[in-house]
Amino acid sequence: MTSPAMLYTPPPIDPKAPPVRINLLSDTQTKPTAAMREAMARAEVGDEQVGDDPTVNALCERVANLLGKEAAVYMPSGTMCNVTATLVHCRPGDEILAHETAHIIAREGGAHAAIGGFQITQLKGPDGQFTPETFRKALHPRTRYQPPQTVVSVEQTANIGGGTIWKKAALDEIVVIAKQHGLITHMDGARLLNATVASGISPRDMTAGWDSAWIDFSKGLGAPIGGVLAGSRAFIDAVWQWKQRLGGSMRQAGICAAACIYALDHHVDRLADDHANARALARGLSQIAGIEVQEPETNLVFFKPDGAGVPGDKMVAALRQRGVTLAMMDGRIRACTHLDVNANQVEEAIGYVREIVRGA
Repeated sequence: MTSPAMLYTPPPIDPKAPPVRINLLSDTQTKPTAAMREAMARAEVGDEQVGDDPTVNALCERVANLLGKEAAVYMPSGTMCNVTATLVHCRPGDEILAHETAHIIAREGGAHAAIGGFQITQLKGPDGQFTPETFRKALHPRTRYQPPQTVVSVEQTANIGGGTIWKKAALDEIVVIAKQHGLITHMDGARLLNATVASGISPRDMTAGWDSAWIDFSKGLGAPIGGVLAGSRAFIDAVWQWKQRLGGSMRQAGICAAACIYALDHHVDRLADDHANARALARGLSQIAGIEVQEPETNLVFFKPDGAGVPGDKMVAALRQRGVTLAMMDGRIRACTHLDVNANQVEEAIGYVREIVRGA
């Protein structure tokens, strides 16, 4: 009797596949450094659920100050940061406005509709971003015939858009429009610090005017788990209720929070290295005839090898056989640089792509 197909459970690792030597799949693949592990081992801990874990408290205070907000809360994941934020900001039947490729639409399992009963209106625009004018045109008068428009959300950086950075001027204009029409502003900050490092704009300035914002520590910052959501004290107080309901309240979480503090101390400025490696990867790929590459702004490189005679899925499979792992996303290949990928590995990956194209 054959077992039923597993639709949602991650598939087991193929034991016949070669070991991964160059991991460009995602910056979520980073492993804690030896020094980060030492910081975790030394962490002073308590019971996070009752508020007496000193390391978690120190992390939350630091992130609140970094983003210029009154308070913050440590979460197991960035998805929980987004979901609890909308659960506090909205009521069932409310409408959220976001780009059509936003993480809250494409990567969170429909949680905002399933748990909160919210409608997300998809705004169009190139590179994962909508313009302030597109946002303005999507607004409608308050009427019983349409859902209340409650939140506008942006994703910094825009992942599927190519890791693009929302410009400060556009963010400020969206905030002004939102406040004029009584909407709450929420920033998905999964790669927020990539944007601030690349642009030279401080996190506090980048999130100014946004009612809620968060930082993901398990991507380019290299911590093993967690995000920190920030906003007003009243907002964070309400988030705690949803954190409890969703099983996000933890115990001796200071062990993980210590990794986040270490990341803030040691892994922020070095994000510039990932951006440089992404530019080098894009430059090398663009020199291979037939490969179409989007110029990266941060640490994500999107490209299509179809013009070189190799469909994207075939290229990903061929690279995997050479120990290089990448992802297909939105019909393109996405390569993601991070602290576990160095410049030599980038050049090696380019060489493999060239080799595969020559053999096509």
